[in-house]
Amino acid sequence: MLYSVNHFPGLLATLLILCGSANAGEGRQSHPNIVYILADDLGYGDVRAVNPEGKIKTPNIDRLANEGMRFTDMHSGSAVCTPTRYGLLTGRYAWRTRLQQGVCWGYSAPLISRQRLTVASLLKQRGYKTACVGKWHLGLKWGLAEEDKIPRDSPAETSANIDFTRPISSGPLQLGFDYFYGIPASLDMEPYVYIENDRVTTLPTKIVEASAGKKFWRRGPVGSDFRHIEVLDRLTEKAVQFIGSQSKSTPFFLYFPLPAPHKPILPTPKFQGKSGLNEWGDFVMQVDATVGTIMKSLSTHGFADNTLLIVTSDNGATPGADFDTLKGKGHNPSFIFRGHKADIFEGGHRVPFIARWPGVIDGRTTTAETTCLTDLMATVAEITGFEIPVDAAEDSVSMLPLMRREARKTTRAAIVHHSVNGSFAVRQGKWKLILCPGSGGWSLPRPPEARKQNLPKVQLYDLSRDLGEQTNLSDHKSEVVNRLTALLQRYVDEGRSTPGPSQKNARPVNLFK
Repeated sequence: MLYSVNHFPGLLATLLILCGSANAGEGRQSHPNIVYILADDLGYGDVRAVNPEGKIKTPNIDRLANEGMRFTDMHSGSAVCTPTRYGLLTGRYAWRTRLQQGVCWGYSAPLISRQRLTVASLLKQRGYKTACVGKWHLGLKWGLAEEDKIPRDSPAETSANIDFTRPISSGPLQLGFDYFYGIPASLDMEPYVYIENDRVTTLPTKIVEASAGKKFWRRGPVGSDFRHIEVLDRLTEKAVQFIGSQSKSTPFFLYFPLPAPHKPILPTPKFQGKSGLNEWGDFVMQVDATVGTIMKSLSTHGFADNTLLIVTSDNGATPGADFDTLKGKGHNPSFIFRGHKADIFEGGHRVPFIARWPGVIDGRTTTAETTCLTDLMATVAEITGFEIPVDAAEDSVSMLPLMRREARKTTRAAIVHHSVNGSFAVRQGKWKLILCPGSGGWSLPRPPEARKQNLPKVQLYDLSRDLGEQTNLSDHKSEVVNRLTALLQRYVDEGRSTPGPSQKNARPVNLFK
């Protein structure tokens, strides 16, 4: 089965609107430009547009919200970095791959198969120029130093295996991106190098020692042009350069995954002390300024009116933000939600999400529909009239009807959440079923402690009454527990959570860890 224009009744009208507005000037494209800014560890409560009580000033993201739509029940595909990025680019939950807990590292093998359709390869087929600028964190096939001794399909997890003079043979360029400039993984993970297209910009001939606290990074090789504190600004410059090099006759897609405000928390001198809270607040303000720079660039080059601009985060805020200090000053990065990054609780995966698209999305609007970052794939497919093959975007549902405020129903029956240790939760309507004791992550009670305390192996919360996930109703609502468990098992068994023929997961998937 293929999903075509005929499967989406509102698409034709949307495309007619887009064509009319886009062709107002001679030579302009019929499809919108798409810019996707993915912050790293930005908490739901860190953005004033969705948390009016927040103490961090975010004027640029707030202005974006005034000009667009806030999604108040948006979730990342996972409570940590790599699996969320996999889902965003493929429209498929990452727990269907080899990565069923944790994240990739700087030397990990590629997580996305070269045969899998991505948002970038989809848009490239629709005539887009595509670029990724920023933090990749999805594995790379580095050139190996002793290829006769190391199997080519072996993850190269240490720098001793790498020949940095060789090109990267599987990375963003093999997954639909025309251009890549960025870093291999998180800013605290070696190797500390910039990569342009398929080569490092300078060889990492030195070793940088580990740093601790909020400035944490691991010991590892570093390039001569790499300084941690400069990375966010360097990547922003490259993103602006890409926007400035584009033509109004050809649509473009810019995927801009930021390395911030993830550790090391390193605001530049311009932002140090600016929040009046701590380094986290300062770094969030720098992230907001980065968003403002992109907005200004789009406006300067005449793209703003024909661009879908999205700002979101890959998961909840890291506990490294120093929650106690921030809460003492009246600021909670997790807003009113329980938990934080890595957790199965809402604070782990409910994220800010703001979309602006002049002429299609009305300003100052909100949707409370439950959505997921995996939905980007189906959304851009519907926008561009692309037919998604049956073996792609298995967990993606178009957000276009929500953006256009249509009454049309989505095809999502439920959404699946996943924590750092591989614990599952499934959400349907007001009900959220968690299949583990405790947080499944880094907040208390952590998995070992939860087991020692003999806490219930399942948790059921009514989010319409208990958004803070305090009252476990699993003993009183066994029929709901059984129904949602069976639904999640079906999603696992069928290899998809959207309509279509069954697909295969890469490895067996167990609901209980």
